[in-house]
Amino acid sequence: MLFLMAIAAGVLFAAGIFMILRRSMVKVLVGILLLGYAANLLLFNAAPLIRGAPPLIDPVIGVPTVYADPVPQALILTAIVISFGVTAFAVVLIRRAYAVTGTGDLDNMHCTDIPCESEEILSDLEDEIL
Repeated sequence: MLFLMAIAAGVLFAAGIFMILRRSMVKVLVGILLLGYAANLLLFNAAPLIRGAPPLIDPVIGVPTVYADPVPQALILTAIVISFGVTAFAVVLIRRAYAVTGTGDLDNMHCTDIPCESEEILSDLEDEIL
């Protein structure tokens, strides 16, 4: 089962990297989300669930020999909450960028700081800078 989960994490990493290399901002966001899901799955595989006593130490009995480790689950839950917040923020930024530029293509967002009607203005500015 761990082997299949490792393969699934690898597929998610590959799909995330593939989506990040696209030109659309929405596809880049989906790629970042897939990378986050793959990292969560990898953390989940690092310390799989075991049946054992809860991680509470009874002063009479002492430390149990087999107990469930709550740290990976806590890390994954924290990562899910943080990724939800980052996703909401990124969606707002993408909508605002689309409203300002009129495009969702990352290659066409070179005219956001200055008003440019044509490529001649950009080439003139590049000549002045150099």
